[in-house]
Amino acid sequence: MKAKKTILPNGLRIITVPMKDTATVAVYVLVEAGTKYESKQYNGISHFLEHVCFKGTTKRPSSYAINSELDSIGAQSNAFTSHEFTGYHARSHSKHLPKIVDILSDIYLNSTFPIGEIEKEKGVILEEINMYEDIPQKKASILFQELLYGDQPAGWSILGRKDVIRAITSKDFIDYRKRHYVASSTIVVVAGNCDDVSVKNLIKKYFANVPVSKKSSKKRVVEKQTKPEILLFPKLSEQTHLVLGVRAFPANDKRASTLSVLNAILGEGMSSRLFRNLRESLGICYYVRSSFDEYTDHGVLEISSGVDPKRSLMAVGAICDELKRFKNELVTDDELQKAKEYMIGAMYLGLETSDALAGFYGFEEVVRHATKSPKDIEKAIRSVTAREIQKVARDIIKDNRLNLVMVGKVPDKREVKRILKI
Repeated sequence: MKAKKTILPNGLRIITVPMKDTATVAVYVLVEAGTKYESKQYNGISHFLEHVCFKGTTKRPSSYAINSELDSIGAQSNAFTSHEFTGYHARSHSKHLPKIVDILSDIYLNSTFPIGEIEKEKGVILEEINMYEDIPQKKASILFQELLYGDQPAGWSILGRKDVIRAITSKDFIDYRKRHYVASSTIVVVAGNCDDVSVKNLIKKYFANVPVSKKSSKKRVVEKQTKPEILLFPKLSEQTHLVLGVRAFPANDKRASTLSVLNAILGEGMSSRLFRNLRESLGICYYVRSSFDEYTDHGVLEISSGVDPKRSLMAVGAICDELKRFKNELVTDDELQKAKEYMIGAMYLGLETSDALAGFYGFEEVVRHATKSPKDIEKAIRSVTAREIQKVARDIIKDNRLNLVMVGKVPDKREVKRILKI
């Protein structure tokens, strides 16, 4: 699982991760361009571009040509967009590595953005936006980002705004790709049955024409909060879906490992504090979970759940009580050890496939700007102490850092204010 990183003279980064005892290989082509790199006028273009890159290239003139070639070698492929980067990836038998590098590089560098396909795909994106609007859990998550960060890129939806999507043209895609899809913003990760020399030769060959220009920057996230913030969004729903969280640390902060362990104790797994309290003891929800989301320059600890509207205030109070415990009590040795083993075990189980490992190292490079191995992360997790967890909790779990979104049949805001406190 040890990775090797190479930076080509043009600035393109290659990460190779050879794996023993696997017949597959995965390729991830990542670009440091996502919602945080957008202007308000073009909010959503990063995600839209990812869609239309599969609609045809100079060499493969249609989506059918691309998909047919991938199917002919039994490959699996997909793409995604986040706030900080966009990814194109494929996995196949290792003997087809040259072919999937060829196809992914062609999609990445030579998409033609046919006007007719753009117009059709606008309908797809608009329906994707509508779908998320109709799913209360998704709506709550989107509103939570808006509540935290407001009218800046970190607070904008990855899918974008409908008026922007309707107005985007082929020229907009060409201009955006020219600015952002450049060598110094590009990372190619190859994991699986491969060797470093062959991988580097393939990348040099197929990415020879990647543009070389200055890397585009993104605006730094502005964090500003002086009091608890509440956003209530009435919506016809059988449940009230809520997201409650606090501002935290960026991925490279030395306290990030400590907070990840706190998060595991709080809301990961069926023996976590939130699961035992809200589901097992109180019986007020089907799902409850927490996550520590890490970005290059900010982070957030958030809890989400869906409950009977009549018991939504009870849920908010119970979550606040669990957060408060971390400030007032040291976690026990048994609980700390269990959480560490859970995290480490889940990490290794999740990295057994070539595509998972490629995605892991891609995230490490883009968000942490490092090639930390799973062993490095395991070591950091094992070093966390109960005292460090309590200190981190006291640093971030405060009334003036609390944020709450509720979607569905929502209670009176005055009652929510009364309950939302540590």
